[in-house]
Amino acid sequence: MMTDPIADLLTRIRNAQLAKHDTVTVKTSRFRSEILRILKDEGYIADYTVTKDPIAVAEISLKYFDNAPVIKNITRESKPGRRVYVKHQAIPEVLGGLGLCIVSTSRGVMSGKEAREKRLGGELICTVY
Repeated sequence: MMTDPIADLLTRIRNAQLAKHDTVTVKTSRFRSEILRILKDEGYIADYTVTKDPIAVAEISLKYFDNAPVIKNITRESKPGRRVYVKHQAIPEVLGGLGLCIVSTSRGVMSGKEAREKRLGGELICTVY
């Protein structure tokens, strides 16, 4: 039994990029698909496709620039043992706005920039740069 599926998703992406794989396959859910959607919209992954065979699986196409992974660091902030909640004023700007943080709000999962604009706080899921 997996205790933190979001950390597993982020770790699989991190390890696949370190090994210079083109794609990585992970189990998925609606929540994890939303995280992948944000990563794609912000340009950190090339694409992803979700297939619903007996279990839902996402195949993620990773993105590289000059043979270096686009994602330099992807860190899980809120963990099952220590949840991290932030108000909209306290949502961090990763690398002075060059990075991305993902926040789970009452209106869904969104990037930190979008949550700040909509004045929504929530659980800080991860930071990416």
